Amino acid sequence: MAKRRQSRKGLTLVAAAVVGAGLAAAFWPQPMLVDMGEVKRGAMMITVDEEARTQVRDPYVVSTPIAGRLMRVTLEPGDFVEKGKTVVARMLPTNPAALDIRTREQANAAIAASQAALRVAEADLNKAMADRDLADDDVQRGRKLFAQDTISQAALDRLEGTARSMNAIVDTARAAISMRVADLKNARARLISFDDQGLYDAATGADATPIDLPSPISGRVLRVIQKSETTLGAGAPILEVGDTQSDLEVVVELLSTDAVRVDVGDRVLITNWGGAGDLEGEVERIDPWGFTKYSALGVEEQRVNAVIQFTDDPEARATLGHGFRVETRIVVWEAEDALIVPSSALFRQNGGWAVFVADDSGVAVLKSVTPGRNNGIEAEVLQGLEVGTEVVLYPSAGLIDGTKVAPRVAQ
Repeated sequence: MAKRRQSRKGLTLVAAAVVGAGLAAAFWPQPMLVDMGEVKRGAMMITVDEEARTQVRDPYVVSTPIAGRLMRVTLEPGDFVEKGKTVVARMLPTNPAALDIRTREQANAAIAASQAALRVAEADLNKAMADRDLADDDVQRGRKLFAQDTISQAALDRLEGTARSMNAIVDTARAAISMRVADLKNARARLISFDDQGLYDAATGADATPIDLPSPISGRVLRVIQKSETTLGAGAPILEVGDTQSDLEVVVELLSTDAVRVDVGDRVLITNWGGAGDLEGEVERIDPWGFTKYSALGVEEQRVNAVIQFTDDPEARATLGHGFRVETRIVVWEAEDALIVPSSALFRQNGGWAVFVADDSGVAVLKSVTPGRNNGIEAEVLQGLEVGTEVVLYPSAGLIDGTKVAPRVAQ
């Protein structure tokens, strides 16, 4: 019996020891799993990032020089045109308008008046020719009488002067007839309507030569505004041409708070444009006035246009065109050799900035730092850290100075 009691006591002690060891292992303090980052030296930049669009700096709109009938435009967007050689559009004289009853009656009355005036002019010519013939006969008789010393030289001179006056009156009457004929043609032209096609063709010529409109520059057709044949007034736009190879620029709408940080000449990285690699550019102009624009969430924003010029080889962006979407990163500050810490390691502490540093024994040590520039991903460190130091990223509220930490391993 004594042996059984001793064995039960031993088993109980062993069981108690095992349970105690298990509880101790379960509740023994474990290192906090954290994300770790490293302080390093390298290049750092601060950029203003915005979506933008490309545009041709000097687009040309080809418009109608006169009112007329535009023939169908055969060019398509993207077609190459050469300055002064490529005909981008052709025009014909415009068809006459339809006449209402009053206008037609007024034109008929004008024709009747012109015909009557022409008959009057013809009668005046006949009278002038008769007076001229009589004056010529008087001159012939006067010369014979003067040869016989019947009349004086003065009387003969008066007869010759009268004959010359009659010739001038005949010329005036003929000129008046030409004027009346022109008035009659003008009055008849007012009767030409779009439904009088035979009369219209006879007046203008059925084989009218089209007016060619050449391209004002060498480049490509950006868009065709009016393609179908139609009648247009003077100054109506037909198509737009521009040089997408050497005259392309980028326009970006910056927030006014970002625009004040950007200077003319700042370097620009043009990304996500669809091609391989990034494109280079620089800020050429910042507009001095802003405008109100609403974001996709309905927030009212003040925007400012900035113009960016490409600085790399045009062949690298040969596929870019007018109105394409790109993303721009305007570099407002950069350093080639800066001490950099991940921005997620910084947090406010007693009015300053601090980080948790993991020492060699795996203990988190609170350390005050003096940060410099911060781009939201990386921060420049002016004082407080050294290259190679391991820092805790995204420190939680439960992390305090002296806590054991261990790096989190991705599963």
